[in-house]
Amino acid sequence: MSGNVSGTRATGGAGEAGGHGVVRADATGVDLGRVRQLWHLLEPLHAVLYYAPEAFEEAAALGYGTEERWPGYFPYRAAPLGAVSGRRVASAFYSFSPRMVDEYIKSAWRTASPEQVLAARERAVDRAYRAILGDRVDSPELAEAAALARRAAEAADTAGRQLAAANAEVPWPEAPHLQLWHAATILREHRGDGHLAALLVEDLDPAESLVSFAAIGAASVERFESRGWSPEEWAAARDRLAVRGLVDEDGIATEAGRELRRRVERHTDRLAAAPWQALGPESVSRLSDLLGEFWVAVLGSGLLPSESTLGIGKV
Repeated sequence: MSGNVSGTRATGGAGEAGGHGVVRADATGVDLGRVRQLWHLLEPLHAVLYYAPEAFEEAAALGYGTEERWPGYFPYRAAPLGAVSGRRVASAFYSFSPRMVDEYIKSAWRTASPEQVLAARERAVDRAYRAILGDRVDSPELAEAAALARRAAEAADTAGRQLAAANAEVPWPEAPHLQLWHAATILREHRGDGHLAALLVEDLDPAESLVSFAAIGAASVERFESRGWSPEEWAAARDRLAVRGLVDEDGIATEAGRELRRRVERHTDRLAAAPWQALGPESVSRLSDLLGEFWVAVLGSGLLPSESTLGIGKV
């Protein structure tokens, strides 16, 4: 993940495109630059689950492999859905190869039940946050941030958003730092579910969504290889995009391809705006200020990769 959040704020006037194609405001009056900034601030707080050593330890205690992060990642993220099949998980996660998803999900619920996984991920986050934040887990600033984030998360409409809805059904933990993580998770999955809708509107299938994102430099092709697509599948997706005039012969986005990705991100921001509109501009600004300290601590832990397939800091 990039440590540069300042670049996510738009600079244009109302209704104008600012930095990275962010629309400053739309008809709802929501500052869409702020919507994207809050995603950048909250995403690392959520992603700790997939990289912290405490998360690997809790996964190992359940019986999952820890030689890489995927054996724990898939059940940790999918557990709110219940003991669903690889096809259901691939549908919800979208950009992963269904073949890769099935490899990890087919035995996931035989190793541990979703209820056991949910308990383990809460223990993992509790331990990881305490290791990263120290005494700040009990600070009034964190409690205030958690309360504001929870208000936004509870305002999120989950209709048509399967991962957001599933996480919203998970009972709220009592400790403020765990509430902050849970709120961040609901909000990031709410945004992610909306992002999939934006990709579908632009007729980008799962592999094409990654190829088109790599084509604008959101992350390296090597980073996207972690999603499990074969070189042949990647090349075929690139060829389909080339036929549409979205990438050139080297797989670099054309101007049409860049504009398509700008539309995807703008649409994603709009679909993610409602919880922040419900929270209101003053509370949103306050939450943004409060999160900075914890965001810095998570990034400073060195747990998260410097390059993300989400394109944070680059879109």
